[in-house]
Amino acid sequence: MAEELLRVEHLKKAYQTKEVLHDINFTVHKGEVVALLGSSGSGKSTLIRTLNGLEDYQGGTLTFAGKQVQPSKATWLALRQRIGMVFQSYDLFPNLSVLDNILLGPLKVQHQERKTAEAEARELLASVNLSEYADSYPRQLSGGQKQRIAIVRALALHPEMMLFDEVTASLDPEMVRGVLEIMTNLAKQEMTMIVVTHEMNFAKQVADRVLFLSDGEILEDRPTAEFFAHPATKRAQEFLASMEF
Repeated sequence: MAEELLRVEHLKKAYQTKEVLHDINFTVHKGEVVALLGSSGSGKSTLIRTLNGLEDYQGGTLTFAGKQVQPSKATWLALRQRIGMVFQSYDLFPNLSVLDNILLGPLKVQHQERKTAEAEARELLASVNLSEYADSYPRQLSGGQKQRIAIVRALALHPEMMLFDEVTASLDPEMVRGVLEIMTNLAKQEMTMIVVTHEMNFAKQVADRVLFLSDGEILEDRPTAEFFAHPATKRAQEFLASMEF
């Protein structure tokens, strides 16, 4: 089996007195694609946001690349260069061109040489068929184009793992395919990924494992084919029955 990259043990998260993640335990190995599935409000986005410090947590441990995470601002700033994340809302800077959005991390955070960073950024843009938009601004792009740029921006930092939080949820149906194709290609390149998604066909075809969440708990952690063929819990059975795929 591939080397373990991420271990989550007994993770707990609460908002004031309401616990929203209950004793979460799972591991992710290098090159593995894990789909986080569950109904809205089940805790998927909260969980994935704890993995790079966007949400704090009140109990448990995270271990990345063999080293236990000691939560602090400096720790998370360093880890976010190794754990890329793409959001539903794109989060591009409107006052920067596409190219400058991509270069911000490599130049300001990693202090790469501009010539080298720009050459790689243009290669990444070409890989998602957006070379001609390097000098455009986010307002000039479609939702699907913005999301592809957001993925490129994360990849420019050479992450060891990618987190995707419902990245197709706000896109028109015709734009979804292009974004999912990029994610599928990343999986083929053995990029380690954790994906929150309601795209069941994508999860079924690309994910190695499924974590099924309900009310802040992992009810199932199983190989993808097994989960879709024979969900073990009634809640998972009801969830799959409600999805169109």
